[in-house]
Amino acid sequence: MADTPALFEGRNIRKVWFQDEWWFAIVDVVAALTERDDKAAQVYWRKLKQRLREEGSQIVTDCHALRLQSRNDGKYYKIDCANTEIMLRIVQAIPSPNAEPFKLWLARVGSDRIDEAGDPEAAYSGEGPHPYQSATVSPYPLYMSIQKT
Repeated sequence: MADTPALFEGRNIRKVWFQDEWWFAIVDVVAALTERDDKAAQVYWRKLKQRLREEGSQIVTDCHALRLQSRNDGKYYKIDCANTEIMLRIVQAIPSPNAEPFKLWLARVGSDRIDEAGDPEAAYSGEGPHPYQSATVSPYPLYMSIQKT
């Protein structure tokens, strides 16, 4: 699934669907919580990651470097990402007045996808072709035609 940014208090938080759940760019969350620019957020995350490793925390080990689109040049780079559970643990390590609103936002973003998976019809906006169409398969395995129902 392609990465699609989500909005938290006017800031884009890059996210990607990976291992059947949303994974969020950690530096984007750090930037939103600490109200820093991207470069300062990267430095903050690097220091926090180092501190967590020194403390023997499992949080850093559970993060994955996933390919997300850069805001600067549009190319894809590996960026540290965390799922909802790991992200909540990271947020606890960042002193910020935005922590509680972010936790609520994170729960809402996660539940939106769960609702969509539970009821795909509710997620369909009515624009463009319907995502679920009946497929008629020809006797030849390489040929398949799609018919709207």
